[in-house]
Amino acid sequence: MSTPVTIRPARPARRSTEELKALAERGAAELRSGQPDEASPAEVVAWVAENFAVSQAAVACSMADAALPHLVAQSLPGVDVLFLDTGYHFAETTFTRNEVERELDVNIVDVKPVQTVREQDAEYGRNLFERDPGLCCQLRKVEPLQRSLGEYEVWFTGVRREEAPTRANSPLIAWDERNGLVKVNPVASWSFDDLIDYATEHAVPVNPLIANGYPSIGCAPCTKPVAPGEDPRSGRWAGLAKTECGLHL
Repeated sequence: MSTPVTIRPARPARRSTEELKALAERGAAELRSGQPDEASPAEVVAWVAENFAVSQAAVACSMADAALPHLVAQSLPGVDVLFLDTGYHFAETTFTRNEVERELDVNIVDVKPVQTVREQDAEYGRNLFERDPGLCCQLRKVEPLQRSLGEYEVWFTGVRREEAPTRANSPLIAWDERNGLVKVNPVASWSFDDLIDYATEHAVPVNPLIANGYPSIGCAPCTKPVAPGEDPRSGRWAGLAKTECGLHL
């Protein structure tokens, strides 16, 4: 049964950069980010809900699973969930996006690039992802997300420290200089098993590809299945000197 979407009040005026930076710093201290006794994911989300209106918050979700949107919606019902509609998604990812919209108390926002795939092909040539994956990610993920985040004061991500060396020191909360808002990684301490356990316990949507050897899911042309025991992100841009799309650098 679908959950009715919460109607939110108008978005308050955006606080200054200095105010938001100070809030991020205070949050890191109060949540004991990086300490052995750091706050749990639910405590992190509850802290954000105490300091930000739901209309000021956004959740970035790749639709590998709906654990993060579900977790955030417990304290911020009706929160915006940003889905990067790159034009290259697996059908299973689009299916999961639709299930999340149907089942959770969230507001899906489809974030689209300036150009369609056809328009990008006309300007840069077909299959840009093969020749310059960094530029393709910039055009279809990084720039659209950065443009969308300008409306908010805080964003949640599903970054986990165990995913890759580049994410090993991810804080629970910090000021995001590049995007100009507070960035929150509430499940930073979770393992992949923790993620799946949460999704199972709360019966939230999970991308069917997860069960078929895809522990990390991106665009279809740049994502391959991973053998048991391999690095979960080794199926992303396999064979290329690339490990991140650029969203979390």
